[in-house]
Amino acid sequence: MKHNSDIFDATLYDFRSCLKLERSLSDNTIAGYNSDCAKFFAFIKGKGIISPEAVSYEDISEYLSHATNAGLSKRSQSRLVSSLKSLYRFLESEGRLKDNPCDKIDTPKAGRYLPEVLSVDEVERIINSVDLSKSEGHRNKCIIEVLYSCGLRVSELVGLRISDLFLAEQFIRVTGKGSKQRLVPIGEPAVQSISLYMEIRNLGPISKGAKDILFLNRRGGQLTREMIFLIVRRQAEIAGIRKNISPHTFRHSFASHLVENGADLRVVQEMLGHESILTTEIYTHIDTKKWQQTILQFHPKRQ
Repeated sequence: MKHNSDIFDATLYDFRSCLKLERSLSDNTIAGYNSDCAKFFAFIKGKGIISPEAVSYEDISEYLSHATNAGLSKRSQSRLVSSLKSLYRFLESEGRLKDNPCDKIDTPKAGRYLPEVLSVDEVERIINSVDLSKSEGHRNKCIIEVLYSCGLRVSELVGLRISDLFLAEQFIRVTGKGSKQRLVPIGEPAVQSISLYMEIRNLGPISKGAKDILFLNRRGGQLTREMIFLIVRRQAEIAGIRKNISPHTFRHSFASHLVENGADLRVVQEMLGHESILTTEIYTHIDTKKWQQTILQFHPKRQ
């Protein structure tokens, strides 16, 4: 049976983009995960499996046994399992799987992943640092305003259409993972920013297939996820923010600030488009970590 190498290559590319743009993992971690998954793909292709989605629990177990028997260290085994579980969580979130073959695989013991978040002051510093005298200034400011105001994934941002905007009513329609749509409120600063950007956008070139796309590049085409990453990273550097920033940082910050201010977790779940409340609960851990640090800092028994 022949397999389509393009499917495996495209999956690795999309997975790397997710790790970089949405999870903000370090280059070394991304390289490690990519290497693990590439070797796994080589193994399953050798068995005649035609796509990542066609893999079974037994296939993964066989590969893990194969890797262990080849002398893989305990530490490397742990990372390999993390790599494969991350890959198949990604495929599941993209709507490409009904049953996750990694569900029965034991998870390595590790600390829970807590994403980097910005303070409200840091978000404002980044937004206010945009040079509006430059041709792309209003667009870049609008991108950051919308990322933070609506807590969007970067893929949702680049796919946002003008026909999805209901600015008078102060909400937007977002198409998330699995093509599921949700309505998200949008704050007044972001509404004003969109209005100003639209005036400039409509004066520039607009390619035939992008007439309804909100955010355009200089040639009038749809922006890529990678370009959004570069815009955000560059603006954070200009603002003097030293944290590891990505577009997803604004989504994390948006959710964290809502929880800190007492928002109901179910409401936050709905706004973010999370399938499970367990995913949203990560922001309660961020909030807990923050007050724990404050208590320890000011504790009367502090050494």
